[in-house]
Amino acid sequence: MISSKCDRVRFSVAHKGGSNKLKKINYLIDIALFFSETKKIILLVIVLTLLIALNSFASQENQTTVQLEPIEIREYEGERLSSLNDFNENAIKGTQKVDINEYLLEIVGLVQETKKFSYNEIINNFDHYKKVVTLDCVEGWLVKILWEEILVKDLIGKDNITPEAKIIIFHAYDGYTTSFPISYIFDNKILLAYKANEIILPQNRGFPFMLVAESKWGYKWIKWVTKIEISDDETFLGFWESRGYSNEGDLDKSYFEK
Repeated sequence: MISSKCDRVRFSVAHKGGSNKLKKINYLIDIALFFSETKKIILLVIVLTLLIALNSFASQENQTTVQLEPIEIREYEGERLSSLNDFNENAIKGTQKVDINEYLLEIVGLVQETKKFSYNEIINNFDHYKKVVTLDCVEGWLVKILWEEILVKDLIGKDNITPEAKIIIFHAYDGYTTSFPISYIFDNKILLAYKANEIILPQNRGFPFMLVAESKWGYKWIKWVTKIEISDDETFLGFWESRGYSNEGDLDKSYFEK
């Protein structure tokens, strides 16, 4: 029985003679049939590949990106750290919510040049530092935190301060204030923090910036800093200082003025 057109061709040719030439013709016919089937297989593979790719693309379009919550670290270089949840909330007007798109940190007062920085300008244009510092509150609690920060003196610029300047006053979004001698800020490399335990400061911890007033009582650690004022008024008293707290705020001394 003859099964196909090509088989019929091969059959009829074979019956005209058994010469080698005719066998070669049959051989060439077999090769043609092989490549015809191979092309079909290749085409099928290409179609399947395209279908799989399209299905994968459609699946990706339907997927949504889930933003994971940042994770704070609790240990740094072998040193145990407190949690950001260990703070007590004691701000004078509660947690402040600063619109970062409108935020500007001002450097004003007795300076050669008044400056204004956006949040991104500070983060992107100044050197960053990391340091573990403990905050001691007059209420009796303390927290040991890894802070990531910018040097305050880098923001101000030492050459930018006029000769008669004596103190630096920090102003907060909620109206809170506190002050320090210029020498304290510059000689001790005091820092303005934007991260704590490797996460961006939460709003209740002072976002966008909190002063890390090392060796000072917690009321000197001003949050939500919006303005740094250079002044010659050594009689200036901040929020709690004007209510009887020590203006120096040194940890090795009483926080009440006597």
